Amino acid sequence: MKIVAKNKLWKYLFWFGPFLITIGLTIGLVSEHWGLISLAFLITGIIISGLGIIWQSYQTSWWSRRSTQAGTNALVATLAVLAILGLINFLGTRYHLRADLTEAQLFTLAPQSQELVRVLPQPVKVWVFDINQNPQDRELLENYQRQSSKFKYEYIDPQARPGLAEKFGVKDYGEVYLESGEKRQLVQTVNQNERLSEIRLTSRLQQLTNSTTAKVYLLQGHGERQLSPGKDAISQAVQGLGDKNFTTSPLNLAETSKVPQDAAVVIVAGPKRGFFEGEVKALQEYLNRGGNLLLMIDPNTDPKLNSLLQEWGVRLDNRLAVDVSGESVVGLGPAAPLVTEYGQHPITKDFGKGNSFYPIARPLEITPVPGVQATPLLRTKPYPSSWAESDLQSEKLEFNEGKDMKGPLTLGVALTRKQAAKPASTPQSAPTPSPLPSPTTQSKASPTPPAPSASPASPAPSASPASPAPTPSPTPSSQTATESRLVVLGNSNFATDGLFQQQLNGDVFLNSVTWLSQQDQQPLSIRPKEPKNRRITLTTTQGNLLILSSLLLLPLIGFAIAVIIWWKRR
Repeated sequence: MKIVAKNKLWKYLFWFGPFLITIGLTIGLVSEHWGLISLAFLITGIIISGLGIIWQSYQTSWWSRRSTQAGTNALVATLAVLAILGLINFLGTRYHLRADLTEAQLFTLAPQSQELVRVLPQPVKVWVFDINQNPQDRELLENYQRQSSKFKYEYIDPQARPGLAEKFGVKDYGEVYLESGEKRQLVQTVNQNERLSEIRLTSRLQQLTNSTTAKVYLLQGHGERQLSPGKDAISQAVQGLGDKNFTTSPLNLAETSKVPQDAAVVIVAGPKRGFFEGEVKALQEYLNRGGNLLLMIDPNTDPKLNSLLQEWGVRLDNRLAVDVSGESVVGLGPAAPLVTEYGQHPITKDFGKGNSFYPIARPLEITPVPGVQATPLLRTKPYPSSWAESDLQSEKLEFNEGKDMKGPLTLGVALTRKQAAKPASTPQSAPTPSPLPSPTTQSKASPTPPAPSASPASPAPSASPASPAPTPSPTPSSQTATESRLVVLGNSNFATDGLFQQQLNGDVFLNSVTWLSQQDQQPLSIRPKEPKNRRITLTTTQGNLLILSSLLLLPLIGFAIAVIIWWKRR
């Protein structure tokens, strides 16, 4: 009798364990602090409950029952499933894996944006002053935030926080600002018709984080393209350079006689008249001291730059580039070559098979020159789709054997030349003759700049880096190697207002200037992503045929098959 009473006492005593566990959980959850008291109740309750389970199983052989084993297996399986689901959710919140299955990658940031955000030097925050949170804008900001923990964003109601709105100078709903340290910049104003743009956000982000600005000079005085809005102007291209954090200024070499020292890039856009000999020499000297030049030369013009181009192995062909493959697509005729083949170069590396077109363009001929590395950028399709037409007066463009040149044609080329800078104090002794190969006739370019700056391009390239060692120059730092860059395009129409924003035309121009500026940390141009039009346009006959086939023909075929099956089985 005493043993039975004792067993009941132990049985009731073990129920004290769950009671202590409940007390510990209550204290921790209410106080939101898991201190010593709550942990003591929890641990004591768990120990008592465990001892109770062990004692109960010893008294009643509970573990040996089939029902206990089945229940334990079910409990363990349930806990395992819950643990696996919890682990999956934990990994899902910690590591993001997204797949963009759209053809144009509409929901994926451009590689330039991803690269810029990943290397942010300091935290950046986007402030969106708007009441409504557009899902499309939030998705874009989330994509940026996934690239780096230094990128944050927040939506603000200007009326709920007027002090913050006044700090940024907010004037209207939908204004988006970037903030980095003490710098603040307006990105754009979003509304129902204009959503947040990746192009603008990345551009403003680059401007905010990049403290240096490159100076770009556009030559004037020879009939070049007008910089302000007007007919055949390049004002949109100039605006694009401003959006890319470039500072642009016109330059007339007939007035200054030399390129300014702060020039990162010099652009010659469609000159109609020839350069003076002194202007050509100024451009040569600029390149010889490590400058960067973009030449866009249209056909039927002679800018008198042959001596400069000979040093780089480039010759301007006087024929007209003709491409009949994209005539019906572009709608500008065969004299507007459609380019889908691009060279392996930083300017065109992200173009893929994209389209760009060049109305009234001239081909280029490239000849290897020691010390100069040339990479074709733009190539037309092979013959018979394209050729270089010699008869520019003919109304009917057709290939003439012996006069015309078969495609593919090169419409653009990027060139680099390594050279050693001139010593600051001691002049060089006897200059080497520098017999530069010429793609045309005799070399008339050799007397232009004196030999100290031109000579590194003419000897063997392997000798130029070692040449500063034996020279008597007192300061080795004055002999640091520099690199000159040159981009030659046989067309300037592609960058004019109206055509600049078509297809990849603007990217070709902006990427060329960016590469020439030698600012490798600056992301290149981002073209807008647009969903492709997949609609099918049917004629009346095709529509009627589709209706008859779907409403009459297909049901009759199904009915006929059913009748045949019934006839065989009857």
